[in-house]
Order: sequence, then structure tokens, then C-alpha cells
Amino acid sequence: MNYKKLGKTDLEVSTICLGTMTWGEQNTKKEAFEQMDYAFDKGVNFFDTAEAYSVPMRKETRGLTNQIIGEWFLKNKTKRNKVVLADKVAGKASFSWMRPGGEKCRLNKKQIEFAINRSLKDLKTDYVDLYQVHWPDRPYNPFAGKLEYEHKVSNDIVEIDETLDALSNLIKSGKVRHVGISNETPWGTNEYLKYSNEKELERIVSIQNAYNLLNRSFEVGLAEISIRESVGLLAYSPLASGYLSGKYRDGALPKKSRISLFSSYFPRYQTLIGQKAIEEYWNLSKEYNLILAQMSIKFCEIQNFVTSVIIGATTMEQLKTNIDSVEIKLDKELLKKISEVQKRYPNPCP
Repeated sequence: MNYKKLGKTDLEVSTICLGTMTWGEQNTKKEAFEQMDYAFDKGVNFFDTAEAYSVPMRKETRGLTNQIIGEWFLKNKTKRNKVVLADKVAGKASFSWMRPGGEKCRLNKKQIEFAINRSLKDLKTDYVDLYQVHWPDRPYNPFAGKLEYEHKVSNDIVEIDETLDALSNLIKSGKVRHVGISNETPWGTNEYLKYSNEKELERIVSIQNAYNLLNRSFEVGLAEISIRESVGLLAYSPLASGYLSGKYRDGALPKKSRISLFSSYFPRYQTLIGQKAIEEYWNLSKEYNLILAQMSIKFCEIQNFVTSVIIGATTMEQLKTNIDSVEIKLDKELLKKISEVQKRYPNPCP
């Protein structure tokens, strides 16, 4: 396993992070335990979860993922301080089932404190190593699947400095060790950094955004900030919801796969130009005698702005393949050919 520093902290995290969002929906507790056991034994010391999991997010399964992780910690008490545990607080949302009394999700002090207290109870731990804002409070949709920014004026916003102040208080209380952001823009990232300096608040150590061969939009603007400010990317969806494993090629739709079950929930990678790019990457992987999934994950891992790549799996075979990606090499000629595909099909699934 490979390891990198988490921001400017003294924490070293595995460059493969275990994603957990299928636990409680597509995966049972027994299967999740098997995944955690295997990943930990292979040197993965970084687990990522969220208060809203499992996915798709709904009232009936909210919190199941965290509860499963908590039961694993309860069973493996000596492993808690060996795992860097990342959790997320939900941003502004219209659904009313996330908070008591039907209150809508907001990134203010009251709701952030409620969320961390509930997570700690579910996770059966006294602290979270990395607490992240899952998505912004302002009117911006990071899941829209487009590059264009559409500005919307709103007076109903929890300002970033208020959110960062609330997060900083969690560190002072000992409930959280470090804070990060997710699904953010260059502007939003710089605002967090600005307020940490101006108001002497805690400094973000990471940003968790989508990044893969079909969506390299992070490289425009955010990559430089990540490197210069030591706010490394935790790359989610390195396999583009499974499309970069090749299993959906030629219209295939495997039973119990994420897209067969929740097609409307994951539209981002269902584009015609994306399918053309996938086919080229598939051919490249075959040309170099590589597994497409491993080539895709390794491409993310070797970027100098990436701290860790968040993998998800519903089967042990998938998990083993994904973790073993750390062992492969991508030579300069292959990387050049990958860049040529990107030029022909620039960010087909942003």
C-alpha cells in the first residue's frame, strides 16, 4: 500500500480509501465486515462515510452505513486508532427526513453539532478524524453533470465563515481532529482558506470531489489550489459509477449493478460521448494488458494533487481488483495516449 500526508497534518493515509456508501443498501452488514477486514489487512487505513449514507439517500436507510461501521469498531476495538475515519455533514437540502422535526438541512452551528453527535453515536466512537462538508449551503448544484456555472442570487445562505466556525468548534471540543470540504468549487475552496487565515479558524486539509478519466474538471482551477495550499483531493467515483470497469459496455446491464438498480440516480456518466471515450480507454487497457478498472484508479492515484482515491465495491472480487491497482504501473507512452483520448473527448461526463 502507498501512503500520503493528509494536508499539513501528521496523519498518513493510504492512497486507496475504502468507500462505504453501498453498505446498508447493496451490501449487508456481513459483506461490509468482510470488506473492512480485507481492506484493513491490505494496508487500507482510510475509511470514508457520511451521515446521509447509504445511497441512494432515503429515510429508510439513512445512517445504516455509519451504524455498520460502528459495529465493526465495537467488534475490533484495537483497530479504531489505526483507522483514519472520514465522515460528512449534509449540506443544504430540501428533504426533511435528515433532521428532527422536519427541519431542512443547513450548515449552521446547531445542525452541524446535531449531525456530529448523531454520527459519533452511530459510529460508536468518541471522535472523527476528518469531518467534511458534503456539499455547499449556497445555491450551487455540484451533481448537475455540466461544466457551466449558473449564478443564482439567494439571501437564504449560511455563509462559509459561519460553517467553518462551527467546524472549528468541533475540533476544540475533541469530537473532530481535522476538517475538509466536498463537492466544492475553486471559489468556495479559497473562501474556506481565506477565513481560516482572517478569523484564525481551522484550516481545511482536503477536498472530496468527483475525479476520473471521464471527468477531469478538477484539473481546471482546483488542482493548483490543492497543490499550493496542501488541500489534497480525495477523488470519488474513480470508476465513474462502474462505467470505467467496462461492465456496461455495449449496453450491458448486469443484474444487481448500481445502474440496473438506480439508473435515474446516477445520470452523470450516461452520455453518448462518454461511451465513446470509455471504448477508447477499454482498448488502451487491452493494448497494455491491464484491467481497465485498475488503469482508471491508478491514473487518479498518481496525480500529484490527489491524496487518496475512494473506491467502492459491492463484491469481494471488485474490492480485491480495486485495491490491487496500487501494484500496477502506467508508463509514459500509455499516459500520453490517455491524454490524447482526453483531447478528443474532453470531460465528456463532468
